[in-house]
Order: sequence, then C-alpha cells, then structure tokens
Amino acid sequence: MKFLKEFGKAFSIGVLVFLVIGLIQYLNGNVIEKDRLLKYFVYNQLYSVVLYMVNIYFFQFLWKRYGPRLFTRRIFVRGAFGVSLVTIVALVFLEIVTSILIEGHTLSSFIEHQSVQSYYPGFTISMVITAIFYTVFYYRHKQEHKVKEQKIIAKTASAQFDALKNQLDPHFLFNSLNVLTSLIEENPVAATKFTTSLSKVYRYVLEQKNKELVTVEEELKFAKIYMSLIKMRFEDSIVFTIPENINNPEAKVVPLSLQLLLENAVKHNMVTPSRKLHISIVEENGNLVVRNNVQPKKVVKESSGVGLQNIRQRYYLITDRPVDIKDDGRQFSVAIPLLTQNVSRAKETQDTYISAKKYDRAKKKVEELKGFYIHFGIYCIMVPVFIYLNVISTGFPWALFPIIGWGAGVGGHAMEVFGYNPLLGKNWEERKIKELMDKDR
Repeated sequence: MKFLKEFGKAFSIGVLVFLVIGLIQYLNGNVIEKDRLLKYFVYNQLYSVVLYMVNIYFFQFLWKRYGPRLFTRRIFVRGAFGVSLVTIVALVFLEIVTSILIEGHTLSSFIEHQSVQSYYPGFTISMVITAIFYTVFYYRHKQEHKVKEQKIIAKTASAQFDALKNQLDPHFLFNSLNVLTSLIEENPVAATKFTTSLSKVYRYVLEQKNKELVTVEEELKFAKIYMSLIKMRFEDSIVFTIPENINNPEAKVVPLSLQLLLENAVKHNMVTPSRKLHISIVEENGNLVVRNNVQPKKVVKESSGVGLQNIRQRYYLITDRPVDIKDDGRQFSVAIPLLTQNVSRAKETQDTYISAKKYDRAKKKVEELKGFYIHFGIYCIMVPVFIYLNVISTGFPWALFPIIGWGAGVGGHAMEVFGYNPLLGKNWEERKIKELMDKDR
C-alpha cells in the first residue's frame, strides 16, 4: 500500500511536469506533434516515476538513519550530495533503458551521442522537485515538533496540577467521609462541625496551593483545623499542642508543610487509647518544630520519604537554611525554617531561568535570520548563473525550474523566519496547535 501511495504521487508529479513543460514549449512556439505526444508522455512518466521513487526511498533511508538530525547543516550537505549522486545514477540508467532497450540503439552509438548537456533538464527538474519535497517535509516536521512540545508542556502542567490537587492523602479524605457518615447518625451537631472543618481544609488547599510562601499564622490556623478533623476520628488517642503566640506572625513558611508533617506522624505511628500519640508544634531558634513520640505501626509498608523530600526540596529552592530532621528512636522531630526575607532563591532561580530562556530564544532568532539572509544571498547569486548556463547550453528555458522552485523555497523560508503566512494568517500556527491539542484531548 505504501509503495502504491508513493507511486501515485510520482505519477501525479509526472503529469504536472508534463503539463508545465508542454505549456512552456507551446508559449515558445514548439508544439509537440500528435503522433509523438503519447511517446513523449510515456517517457516523461517513466523518468518522473523512477526519479521520484529513487529519491523518496533514499530520503527514507536518510531519515531512518539520522532522524531529525537530517536537517542539521553537516548531515544536510551529505544528504544533498547523496541525492545528487543517486539522481545522476538513475538518469544514466534511464538513458540506457530508453536508448538501448526501448529504441534499439547500440552501446557504441549510445556512448557517442551522450553529452553532459543532455542531462541538465532531467537533473534540474528532479532537483527542484526534491528541494520542494524536502522543504514541505521540513516544515511539516517542524510543525509536528511544535505540537509535540505543546503537548508535553500541557501534560506537564496537568501533572503538576494533579499533584497539587492530591497533596492531601486520599486516605485522609476517605477516612474523613467515613467519620462523617458515622457522625451523621450518632451526633448530627458534631457532623455539621466536622463538615465545616473539612470544607475549610480543602478551601485552604485550593487557595494556597499556587503560593510560594504563606504566613506562619495562616499555616498554624490551618494545622489546628486539620488536627481537629484527625482528633474527631481518633478522639482522645491523639494529644495535640500548638503555640498560642508566635514571635513573628508574619514570618513565612512553605504552604501545607505542616499538614504533610502532621499527616506523616499519624500515618506511621500507632494511635490507640492505651498508646496515645503526642504531637506538638513549638517555635525554637527561628524554626517551627513538629515533634511526636515514636511508636511505629507493627504492619506498615516501608516509608518512601516522599513527603519529607518534598518539603526539603521546596525549602532548598527558597532559602539556604536547611530542614532539620531528627529521630532518636523515642522522639521524631522536623524543624522547618521561619523565613523573614522577601527575596528567595526560587525567585532568583526563576529570573535567571527566564533570562536564559530569553537569551536562547533571541540567539535562535538571530541564527534563523542569519540563515535566511545567507540563503537569500546564495539564491541571488545563483539566479544569473542559471540564466547564463541556460543561454550557453540550450534554447530550452530550463533555468525557470530552479529559479522558480528555489524562489518558492526562499519565500517559504522567509515566511517561516518572519512568522507570516499570506494565506493562513500570522497566527495560524498557534491556532492549529491549539486545535490539534484540543482534538487529541
């Protein structure tokens, strides 16, 4: 099926070439005789199909070997040389087939009548079509690459959003709903209070999840509400203490850090009326310390440490002060820094990153402009060269093919570099990317 598809393309291109050449000859007063028209068409299609199929399979070989690196300068030059060589070999083969096998000329006669000029038209037409094909494929590949990049960005953003939504342990929500169900039957007043607290917990998560820092006062209020839910589930099996006053209520902490630490304490320790879990939050030496007695569960999977690692990484991005973790077998404590400065490493890192991305984007744009100007300069130099070669070689205006074909490539290059498309509009790429992403979703 793939072969037939490519064969159909080759045949269609051959018909187009036949019509263009026929029109040029007609305008020059060279009308093909009717009895030779069929023979000329068959020869035209033979050359078109063979040259196209040879070049397309050679291109597929290059793409399979090099992939996107094919469009780098070094490998592209190799590819262009290879395409030229393959085309010349195919042309020689076609000349032998048509002259010796079809028309019945002898080998000596064939060699005697051969000249470099006789290969100019076929070689030039083949190169122009190949160049157009390469340009179209490169443009399509670049658009597909942009769509993939946008998909990756969208999926990354979606993953980050999901991670934020799931910062509270799903088991906490399920257990909370179970507690709520039992409270509705046993104590409707407590159920109402529980529902109110639960809604406050999730509202806080939604409000603070995108913030870099929150005040310690806000975080302590949230921790108090959060622990009220936990205590409703475990009743008097948990003893929780929290400071009434903080030296600097406006000091900053990472949002939801206390929730993660409190959740870890409950998750990894036994909580029973006979073995109560004591959790305390205190202020010490510019840190907020969460402590609990250690009484590990008998049946529990080994901790992955993801929660503590998450807190460490978030603090690492915003301050040089470390998160201090201590475990002596009897007491476990985590000290998180209380931050008083507005400037953070995260902001500096973000600004540096953005500046670097802007520089890279500007550098890439300059390279694209330089590449276009070089391309345009070479084209302007080669146009008179093509015309001169055409004048000294033959009366057939074959120079029009490379001039027009290459000119179309230069125009396409210009539209790509300057971001303008006269048919589709300037913002067509962005609209198409969004459309494809929405369709894929």
